[in-house]
Amino acid sequence: MGADPRRRGHKGRRGALTASALLGCSAVLLAGCASMPDSGDIHAVKASPRGDSQVRVYAVPPRKGATPAEIVTGFLEAMTSDDSNFATARTYLTAETSRTWRPEAGTTVLAASPDAGQGTAGREDNPGISYPLLGKQIATVDSQHAYQPMTPTEYSPRIHLSQQSGPDGREWRIDNLPPGLVLGASDFQRNYRSVNKYYFASRWSTLVADPVYIRQRLDPVTRMDPVTQSVKALLDGPSNWLRPVVETPFPTGTALKAGTKSLAFDDRNALKVPLNEKASNTSRQQCTKMAAQILFTLRDVTSTQVGQVELRRADGSQLCVLNSGQAEVYAPGHISVGPVNQYFVDSKNRLAKLSGAAKEISAPENVPGPFGDGRLAMSTVGVAHDERTAAVVSKDDSRLYVSSVMQDGDLGAAVVQSRGNTPFNRLSAPSWDGRNDLWIADRDPARPALLRLVGGTGTPQQVKIVPGLDGARIESLRVSADGVRIALLLTKDGKTTLKIGRVERTGPKDNPVVSVAELRPAAPQMETVTAVSWAGPSRLVVVGKESGGVQQVRYMQTDGSSSDTSVLPGLNRVKAVAASDDESRPLVAYSEDDGIVRLPAGANWQTLVKNGSAPVYPG
Repeated sequence: MGADPRRRGHKGRRGALTASALLGCSAVLLAGCASMPDSGDIHAVKASPRGDSQVRVYAVPPRKGATPAEIVTGFLEAMTSDDSNFATARTYLTAETSRTWRPEAGTTVLAASPDAGQGTAGREDNPGISYPLLGKQIATVDSQHAYQPMTPTEYSPRIHLSQQSGPDGREWRIDNLPPGLVLGASDFQRNYRSVNKYYFASRWSTLVADPVYIRQRLDPVTRMDPVTQSVKALLDGPSNWLRPVVETPFPTGTALKAGTKSLAFDDRNALKVPLNEKASNTSRQQCTKMAAQILFTLRDVTSTQVGQVELRRADGSQLCVLNSGQAEVYAPGHISVGPVNQYFVDSKNRLAKLSGAAKEISAPENVPGPFGDGRLAMSTVGVAHDERTAAVVSKDDSRLYVSSVMQDGDLGAAVVQSRGNTPFNRLSAPSWDGRNDLWIADRDPARPALLRLVGGTGTPQQVKIVPGLDGARIESLRVSADGVRIALLLTKDGKTTLKIGRVERTGPKDNPVVSVAELRPAAPQMETVTAVSWAGPSRLVVVGKESGGVQQVRYMQTDGSSSDTSVLPGLNRVKAVAASDDESRPLVAYSEDDGIVRLPAGANWQTLVKNGSAPVYPG
């Protein structure tokens, strides 16, 4: 999200402090060095489990006789504060509007702080003054805390004021406003943080990340700390987009025990979670899966690893206990064991491997069998998560082969063959999901198809995309390890965009009908995207550029959100990128200038192999 310069020049303006003013204050006053408000209550603020942001905004109520413009600008800044139940923001509203305004209903995110335009006098039947709120909308956050990006769009709803009688005479107050909160991108980033909730993939006991945004500190409405907010969001259920492909063992109606505002860790990093009566009769196996969902959800929230989760009934008795080691069986992407190797196509068009166990850069070695001995010249490759099998596309992109990379054997017949008239119109790079199914796109304009091979063998099954691609062409694809999401690079009208689809399975469990539904943008701020790879449970690494900009390599959340810190060190002419589901593994890329390179944590790009292409991790 872009920078959010605040407009502080309004005459008589009071209220929130700028970040620069706060950062210039003494370190002793980290919690709030500001010009102190001269009215309003003082509220204690409980620290969140991770270090609080040093930048705080303190809401200030309207002064006596404030002009309509001051009321509007003061209210806009009061919305960015942590004030309990937005009490100060409500002082800018009429009594009736304050009763009906629900800031928790959702958030409109703009590229910069909303700007109040020119005020307009009302009509005789609707006296008062209205102001347009101007900006570029880049996202919405719904009542489930789910982030939805959008192509920057003009935002211009109106906010209306009327004069109200009060103890100090007639004062201007807001009587009509847009629903929920309206925040600039930097205020949104300062107040909210991304957290992964976890649910089980339907028909498969592996956890799937469902990213949402919670408050960095106490939630102004619920007064819950971040840990409690996260657990509550988990219990409220999956986001609408993910709901059709996941399930939860929590019984319907399960919630935190009434009155729970804070969940505290003991000195062993163990957490007790009191639930309501709906969960009191769950079985131990069901309860263990419930505890695993909470444990993995809280890994994104706390600065130290959660050691243990204990679920308790409403009467205080224990339901079950699960420690972090026991929970690993449910870990997202928990498919392979041992070091994860990196693979690429070498200068002689053979499949080569770089050892993931080596601490230093090691010499590559060709894999055993027909893919490594030169029998088949190849262009792209996909390696199964167990690293026992690979799928490669022939050098002319016309044929797909599957073979062992553990031992020698015959090449066998092609499992997919494209009839496209040029390599550009033939097969994409292949991708494996964690269920050992193989995915590939045939880009033949006369017969375009998204194909899936169960277990990497047998007759390819065509996967339907609902509601359809509307004339777009699939350039490439990457399927998530959990098998319920797919990243597609789609080209239309000369632009290649990134979209995420939901993989739905219906019908018999052993022979389901598979489709991709509800494609949504994952990098709407990028004009064109060159390459993409999964980089964790809800993270992608994306190569692309914004309009008028230069090529970037950056991390994106699957919900399309990102931060300014997600841009990685510069690398020129990147054609392919690969990341591991294990986020501790280095990023690998192919640059036309530098060959195969890697990016270890805290370092710059390092050359692995000067002559090579198509790097991949398993998946």
